[in-house]
Amino acid sequence: MSVRVRYGPSPTGEPHVGNIRTALFDWLFARHHGGAFIVRIEDTDQKRSVEGAEELILDALRWLGLDWDEGPDVGGDYGPYRQSERLALYQAAVERLVSEGKAYRCACTSERLRELREGQQKAKQAPGYDGHCRDLSEGELETAVAANDGKQVVRFKVPEAGTTIVEDALRGEVRFENRLLDDHVILKSDGFPTYHLASVVDDDAMAITHVFRGDEWLSSAPRHVLLYEALGLEPPIWVHQPIILGPDKGKLSKRHGATSVRAYADEGYIPEAMVNFLALLGWAKDERSTLLSREELVAAFDLEGMGTTNAMFDLERLREMNGEYIRGLSVDDFLERGRPFLEAALRAGGGDVALPVDLGVLRPVGAAVQERVKLLSEFAEYTDFFYAGAAAHTNVELMGKGFRDDPAAAMTALDEARRVLGELESWETAVIEAALRGLAEAMSLKAGVLFTPIRVALSGKRIAPPLFETMVALGREESLSRLNAAAERLARPDD
Repeated sequence: MSVRVRYGPSPTGEPHVGNIRTALFDWLFARHHGGAFIVRIEDTDQKRSVEGAEELILDALRWLGLDWDEGPDVGGDYGPYRQSERLALYQAAVERLVSEGKAYRCACTSERLRELREGQQKAKQAPGYDGHCRDLSEGELETAVAANDGKQVVRFKVPEAGTTIVEDALRGEVRFENRLLDDHVILKSDGFPTYHLASVVDDDAMAITHVFRGDEWLSSAPRHVLLYEALGLEPPIWVHQPIILGPDKGKLSKRHGATSVRAYADEGYIPEAMVNFLALLGWAKDERSTLLSREELVAAFDLEGMGTTNAMFDLERLREMNGEYIRGLSVDDFLERGRPFLEAALRAGGGDVALPVDLGVLRPVGAAVQERVKLLSEFAEYTDFFYAGAAAHTNVELMGKGFRDDPAAAMTALDEARRVLGELESWETAVIEAALRGLAEAMSLKAGVLFTPIRVALSGKRIAPPLFETMVALGREESLSRLNAAAERLARPDD
């Protein structure tokens, strides 16, 4: 059997983590088996469709590196790949079901349905349609349609007795009593199908072999099995994966942090880390492996590694994993990926900064910064001062132990540092370090006490890349200029 799986997002907004994890499992399964990964836009809910959402979905897949073999933008032999363009298929299926007595038209008004729900709530009954229109004569139905301003839907006629069995790849045989299922709508009054009908018709028409989806859909699976049986079709293999929970064991939501995949990209997570992290939410290669490349994931991914226990979304673990992946990048790759965050920070800060920035300036400190950041968004915090001109933030409070209450002592330390550095014949890391450590000893200061006001003078920050590498990156002229500016500011504390 040639594996064919589909990712069927609704264009109602940006894809969230749970939705994208399904796409990832689909993609990994297809690539592992040399099969096809299909993107199908399920836009039958016209009221909830959002303009531009389809492109947001495709962009999220591209960012993660989940390429697709068939879809709305690339075509394929089973298109079209937007459900709104496949209405004739659903209409034909509905007409067949109605003609065979397996579905019926319903003209219940919204008022009647609301009253039905309210009555069931008061009686503490399970919600569901009561079959009011199921056995109406043709004449009675036409009268009801006329009274409902011509509006009608089509409902599937669920067997009133018996059991429907769902064969799930993870859970085995799951049984549902038909008497507990209601006659659900398969065609809405606007002529568009519901998800139940459209997914069944399209999965068969597109030769889908496996359906991965969250286990919140397991309760709907018997409806789909019954539709397959009514249409004489062979159902796919169901894979109802466990849902993703937040740290408080509640359903993952915005209160647990960003849930939009693109929001994570904007925060500085990299796709390699996100793919690895999401793959381990509901699947495992073994009990030990945590850092797995895309190639390793594809080679190892199978149904045997999936479980039925709900997965926990640990944002701190994702952050740590992201840091590990960042440290595994080449310095040039790291700098290039950090560029957009740096340039955005520089634009936000104003000033006369030439863009795009020259990343070559950061080469001396690139590896050191790379060791410190866990998010690419932190890149700017460590590097923006290289491009922002002489540091004007010579706040005595930042000067460090020994100088907070003694600006004169801080100024003396900077003056001595300027003198020693100005006498150097070469501007190299080892030479600068030796000179400043020698100065600290001569002044009877701990090295860290002396280095702090110098670091603040150069960067305006107490936390910055290593001091000596920073000075090499800034160069002799700019370093001395910033030390001069800091000393002058300390000399005029009231300015």
